[in-house]
Amino acid sequence: MGILERRERDRQTVRTKILDCARELFAAEGYDAVTMRRIAEAIEYSPTTIYLYFKDKDALIRELCRLDLNTLAQAFHAIAGEPDPVERLRRIGKALVAFGTEQPNHYRLLFMSTHLIEEEEMEEMGHGNPENDGYAFLLGTIREAIEQQRFSAHLQDAHLLAQAFWASVHGTVALHLSKSGDTWVEWRTLEETADFIIESMVRGIQR
Repeated sequence: MGILERRERDRQTVRTKILDCARELFAAEGYDAVTMRRIAEAIEYSPTTIYLYFKDKDALIRELCRLDLNTLAQAFHAIAGEPDPVERLRRIGKALVAFGTEQPNHYRLLFMSTHLIEEEEMEEMGHGNPENDGYAFLLGTIREAIEQQRFSAHLQDAHLLAQAFWASVHGTVALHLSKSGDTWVEWRTLEETADFIIESMVRGIQR
């Protein structure tokens, strides 16, 4: 490995370390509470080093959102080839649960924390494109099922169905991530609860 390649590898290592630390802090403490200095202290670098990679905290959160949305989109790509929209809907729910289970800090940052991303920036991240936007992919699946008359005849609002489905699955994951350590509840596993919620939703709206 040459000097330039080694430098680039080292640069990417530091960049990843910054992103991973920032994601964890943002998810745990909230975007507003975390400063660039706080991130630098956590990884034992100077704040100046952080600014060599990201000009400010907004640039850092944008990059995290872009990366984490892309991770979720990749999970949905594996589902896109499912020809049956109802079965695809089930698999979307399970993929969202798996994302929250396997990447809890990614999930918390995207869906359980408050941060402001401008509309123009969302468009740059692929907002509205089913290949990059999980909601657009879900919405397209539901519209396809409606067109095939797979749902009850009175259920024609694709956005309402998509948001209700997403909210049901998200609520299950969020409850698991935030409260599953409480010992006063006899918790069922996330997978058991999520499977029940997903199947109940799908059966409840089918024709």
